[in-house]
Amino acid sequence: MKRQWKVGEIAKMAGITIRTLRFYDQIGLFSPSDYSPSGYRLYTEKDISRLQQILSLKELGLSLEEIKGVMSGDQLSLSDIVTIQIDRLKENIRMQQKLLHELENVSSRMQRNEPFTVEHVMNIMRTMKMNHEKFFAERKSSMDLHLDRLGEYLDEHPEEPGQGGFKNE
Repeated sequence: MKRQWKVGEIAKMAGITIRTLRFYDQIGLFSPSDYSPSGYRLYTEKDISRLQQILSLKELGLSLEEIKGVMSGDQLSLSDIVTIQIDRLKENIRMQQKLLHELENVSSRMQRNEPFTVEHVMNIMRTMKMNHEKFFAERKSSMDLHLDRLGEYLDEHPEEPGQGGFKNE
């Protein structure tokens, strides 16, 4: 008989959350090979190999949509994947350099006691907004991971009401 693992076991082995695996299943990126009679998701060694490929592509910076395309047979070579990563890094560097340039411009004007124009302020605000949006998107992703782990912990350690857990009032 083939060895099979439940969703919690796969999540733990891969270092990701159960919620992430459920989401991957929901979007059609990574689904279990089988289900137990009681409805548990069951994964095989082949599934584990597929998940490893998905996580490796994600680590290289591909979006879930890009990964889905690669996994469904759209051919992206290793060279294509590296090029995508390089392009993303260049864009991040470009945004940081733009912000640096704007801030240096402000600093220089301040040192010369020159007034700011509305255009200067708007340029800085636009550039900072782009950087902040990226920062907060990354923070949200991190928070989601922590909330997933908290949810898993609470699922694994349910407590009776009134016994130190949450009280229904």
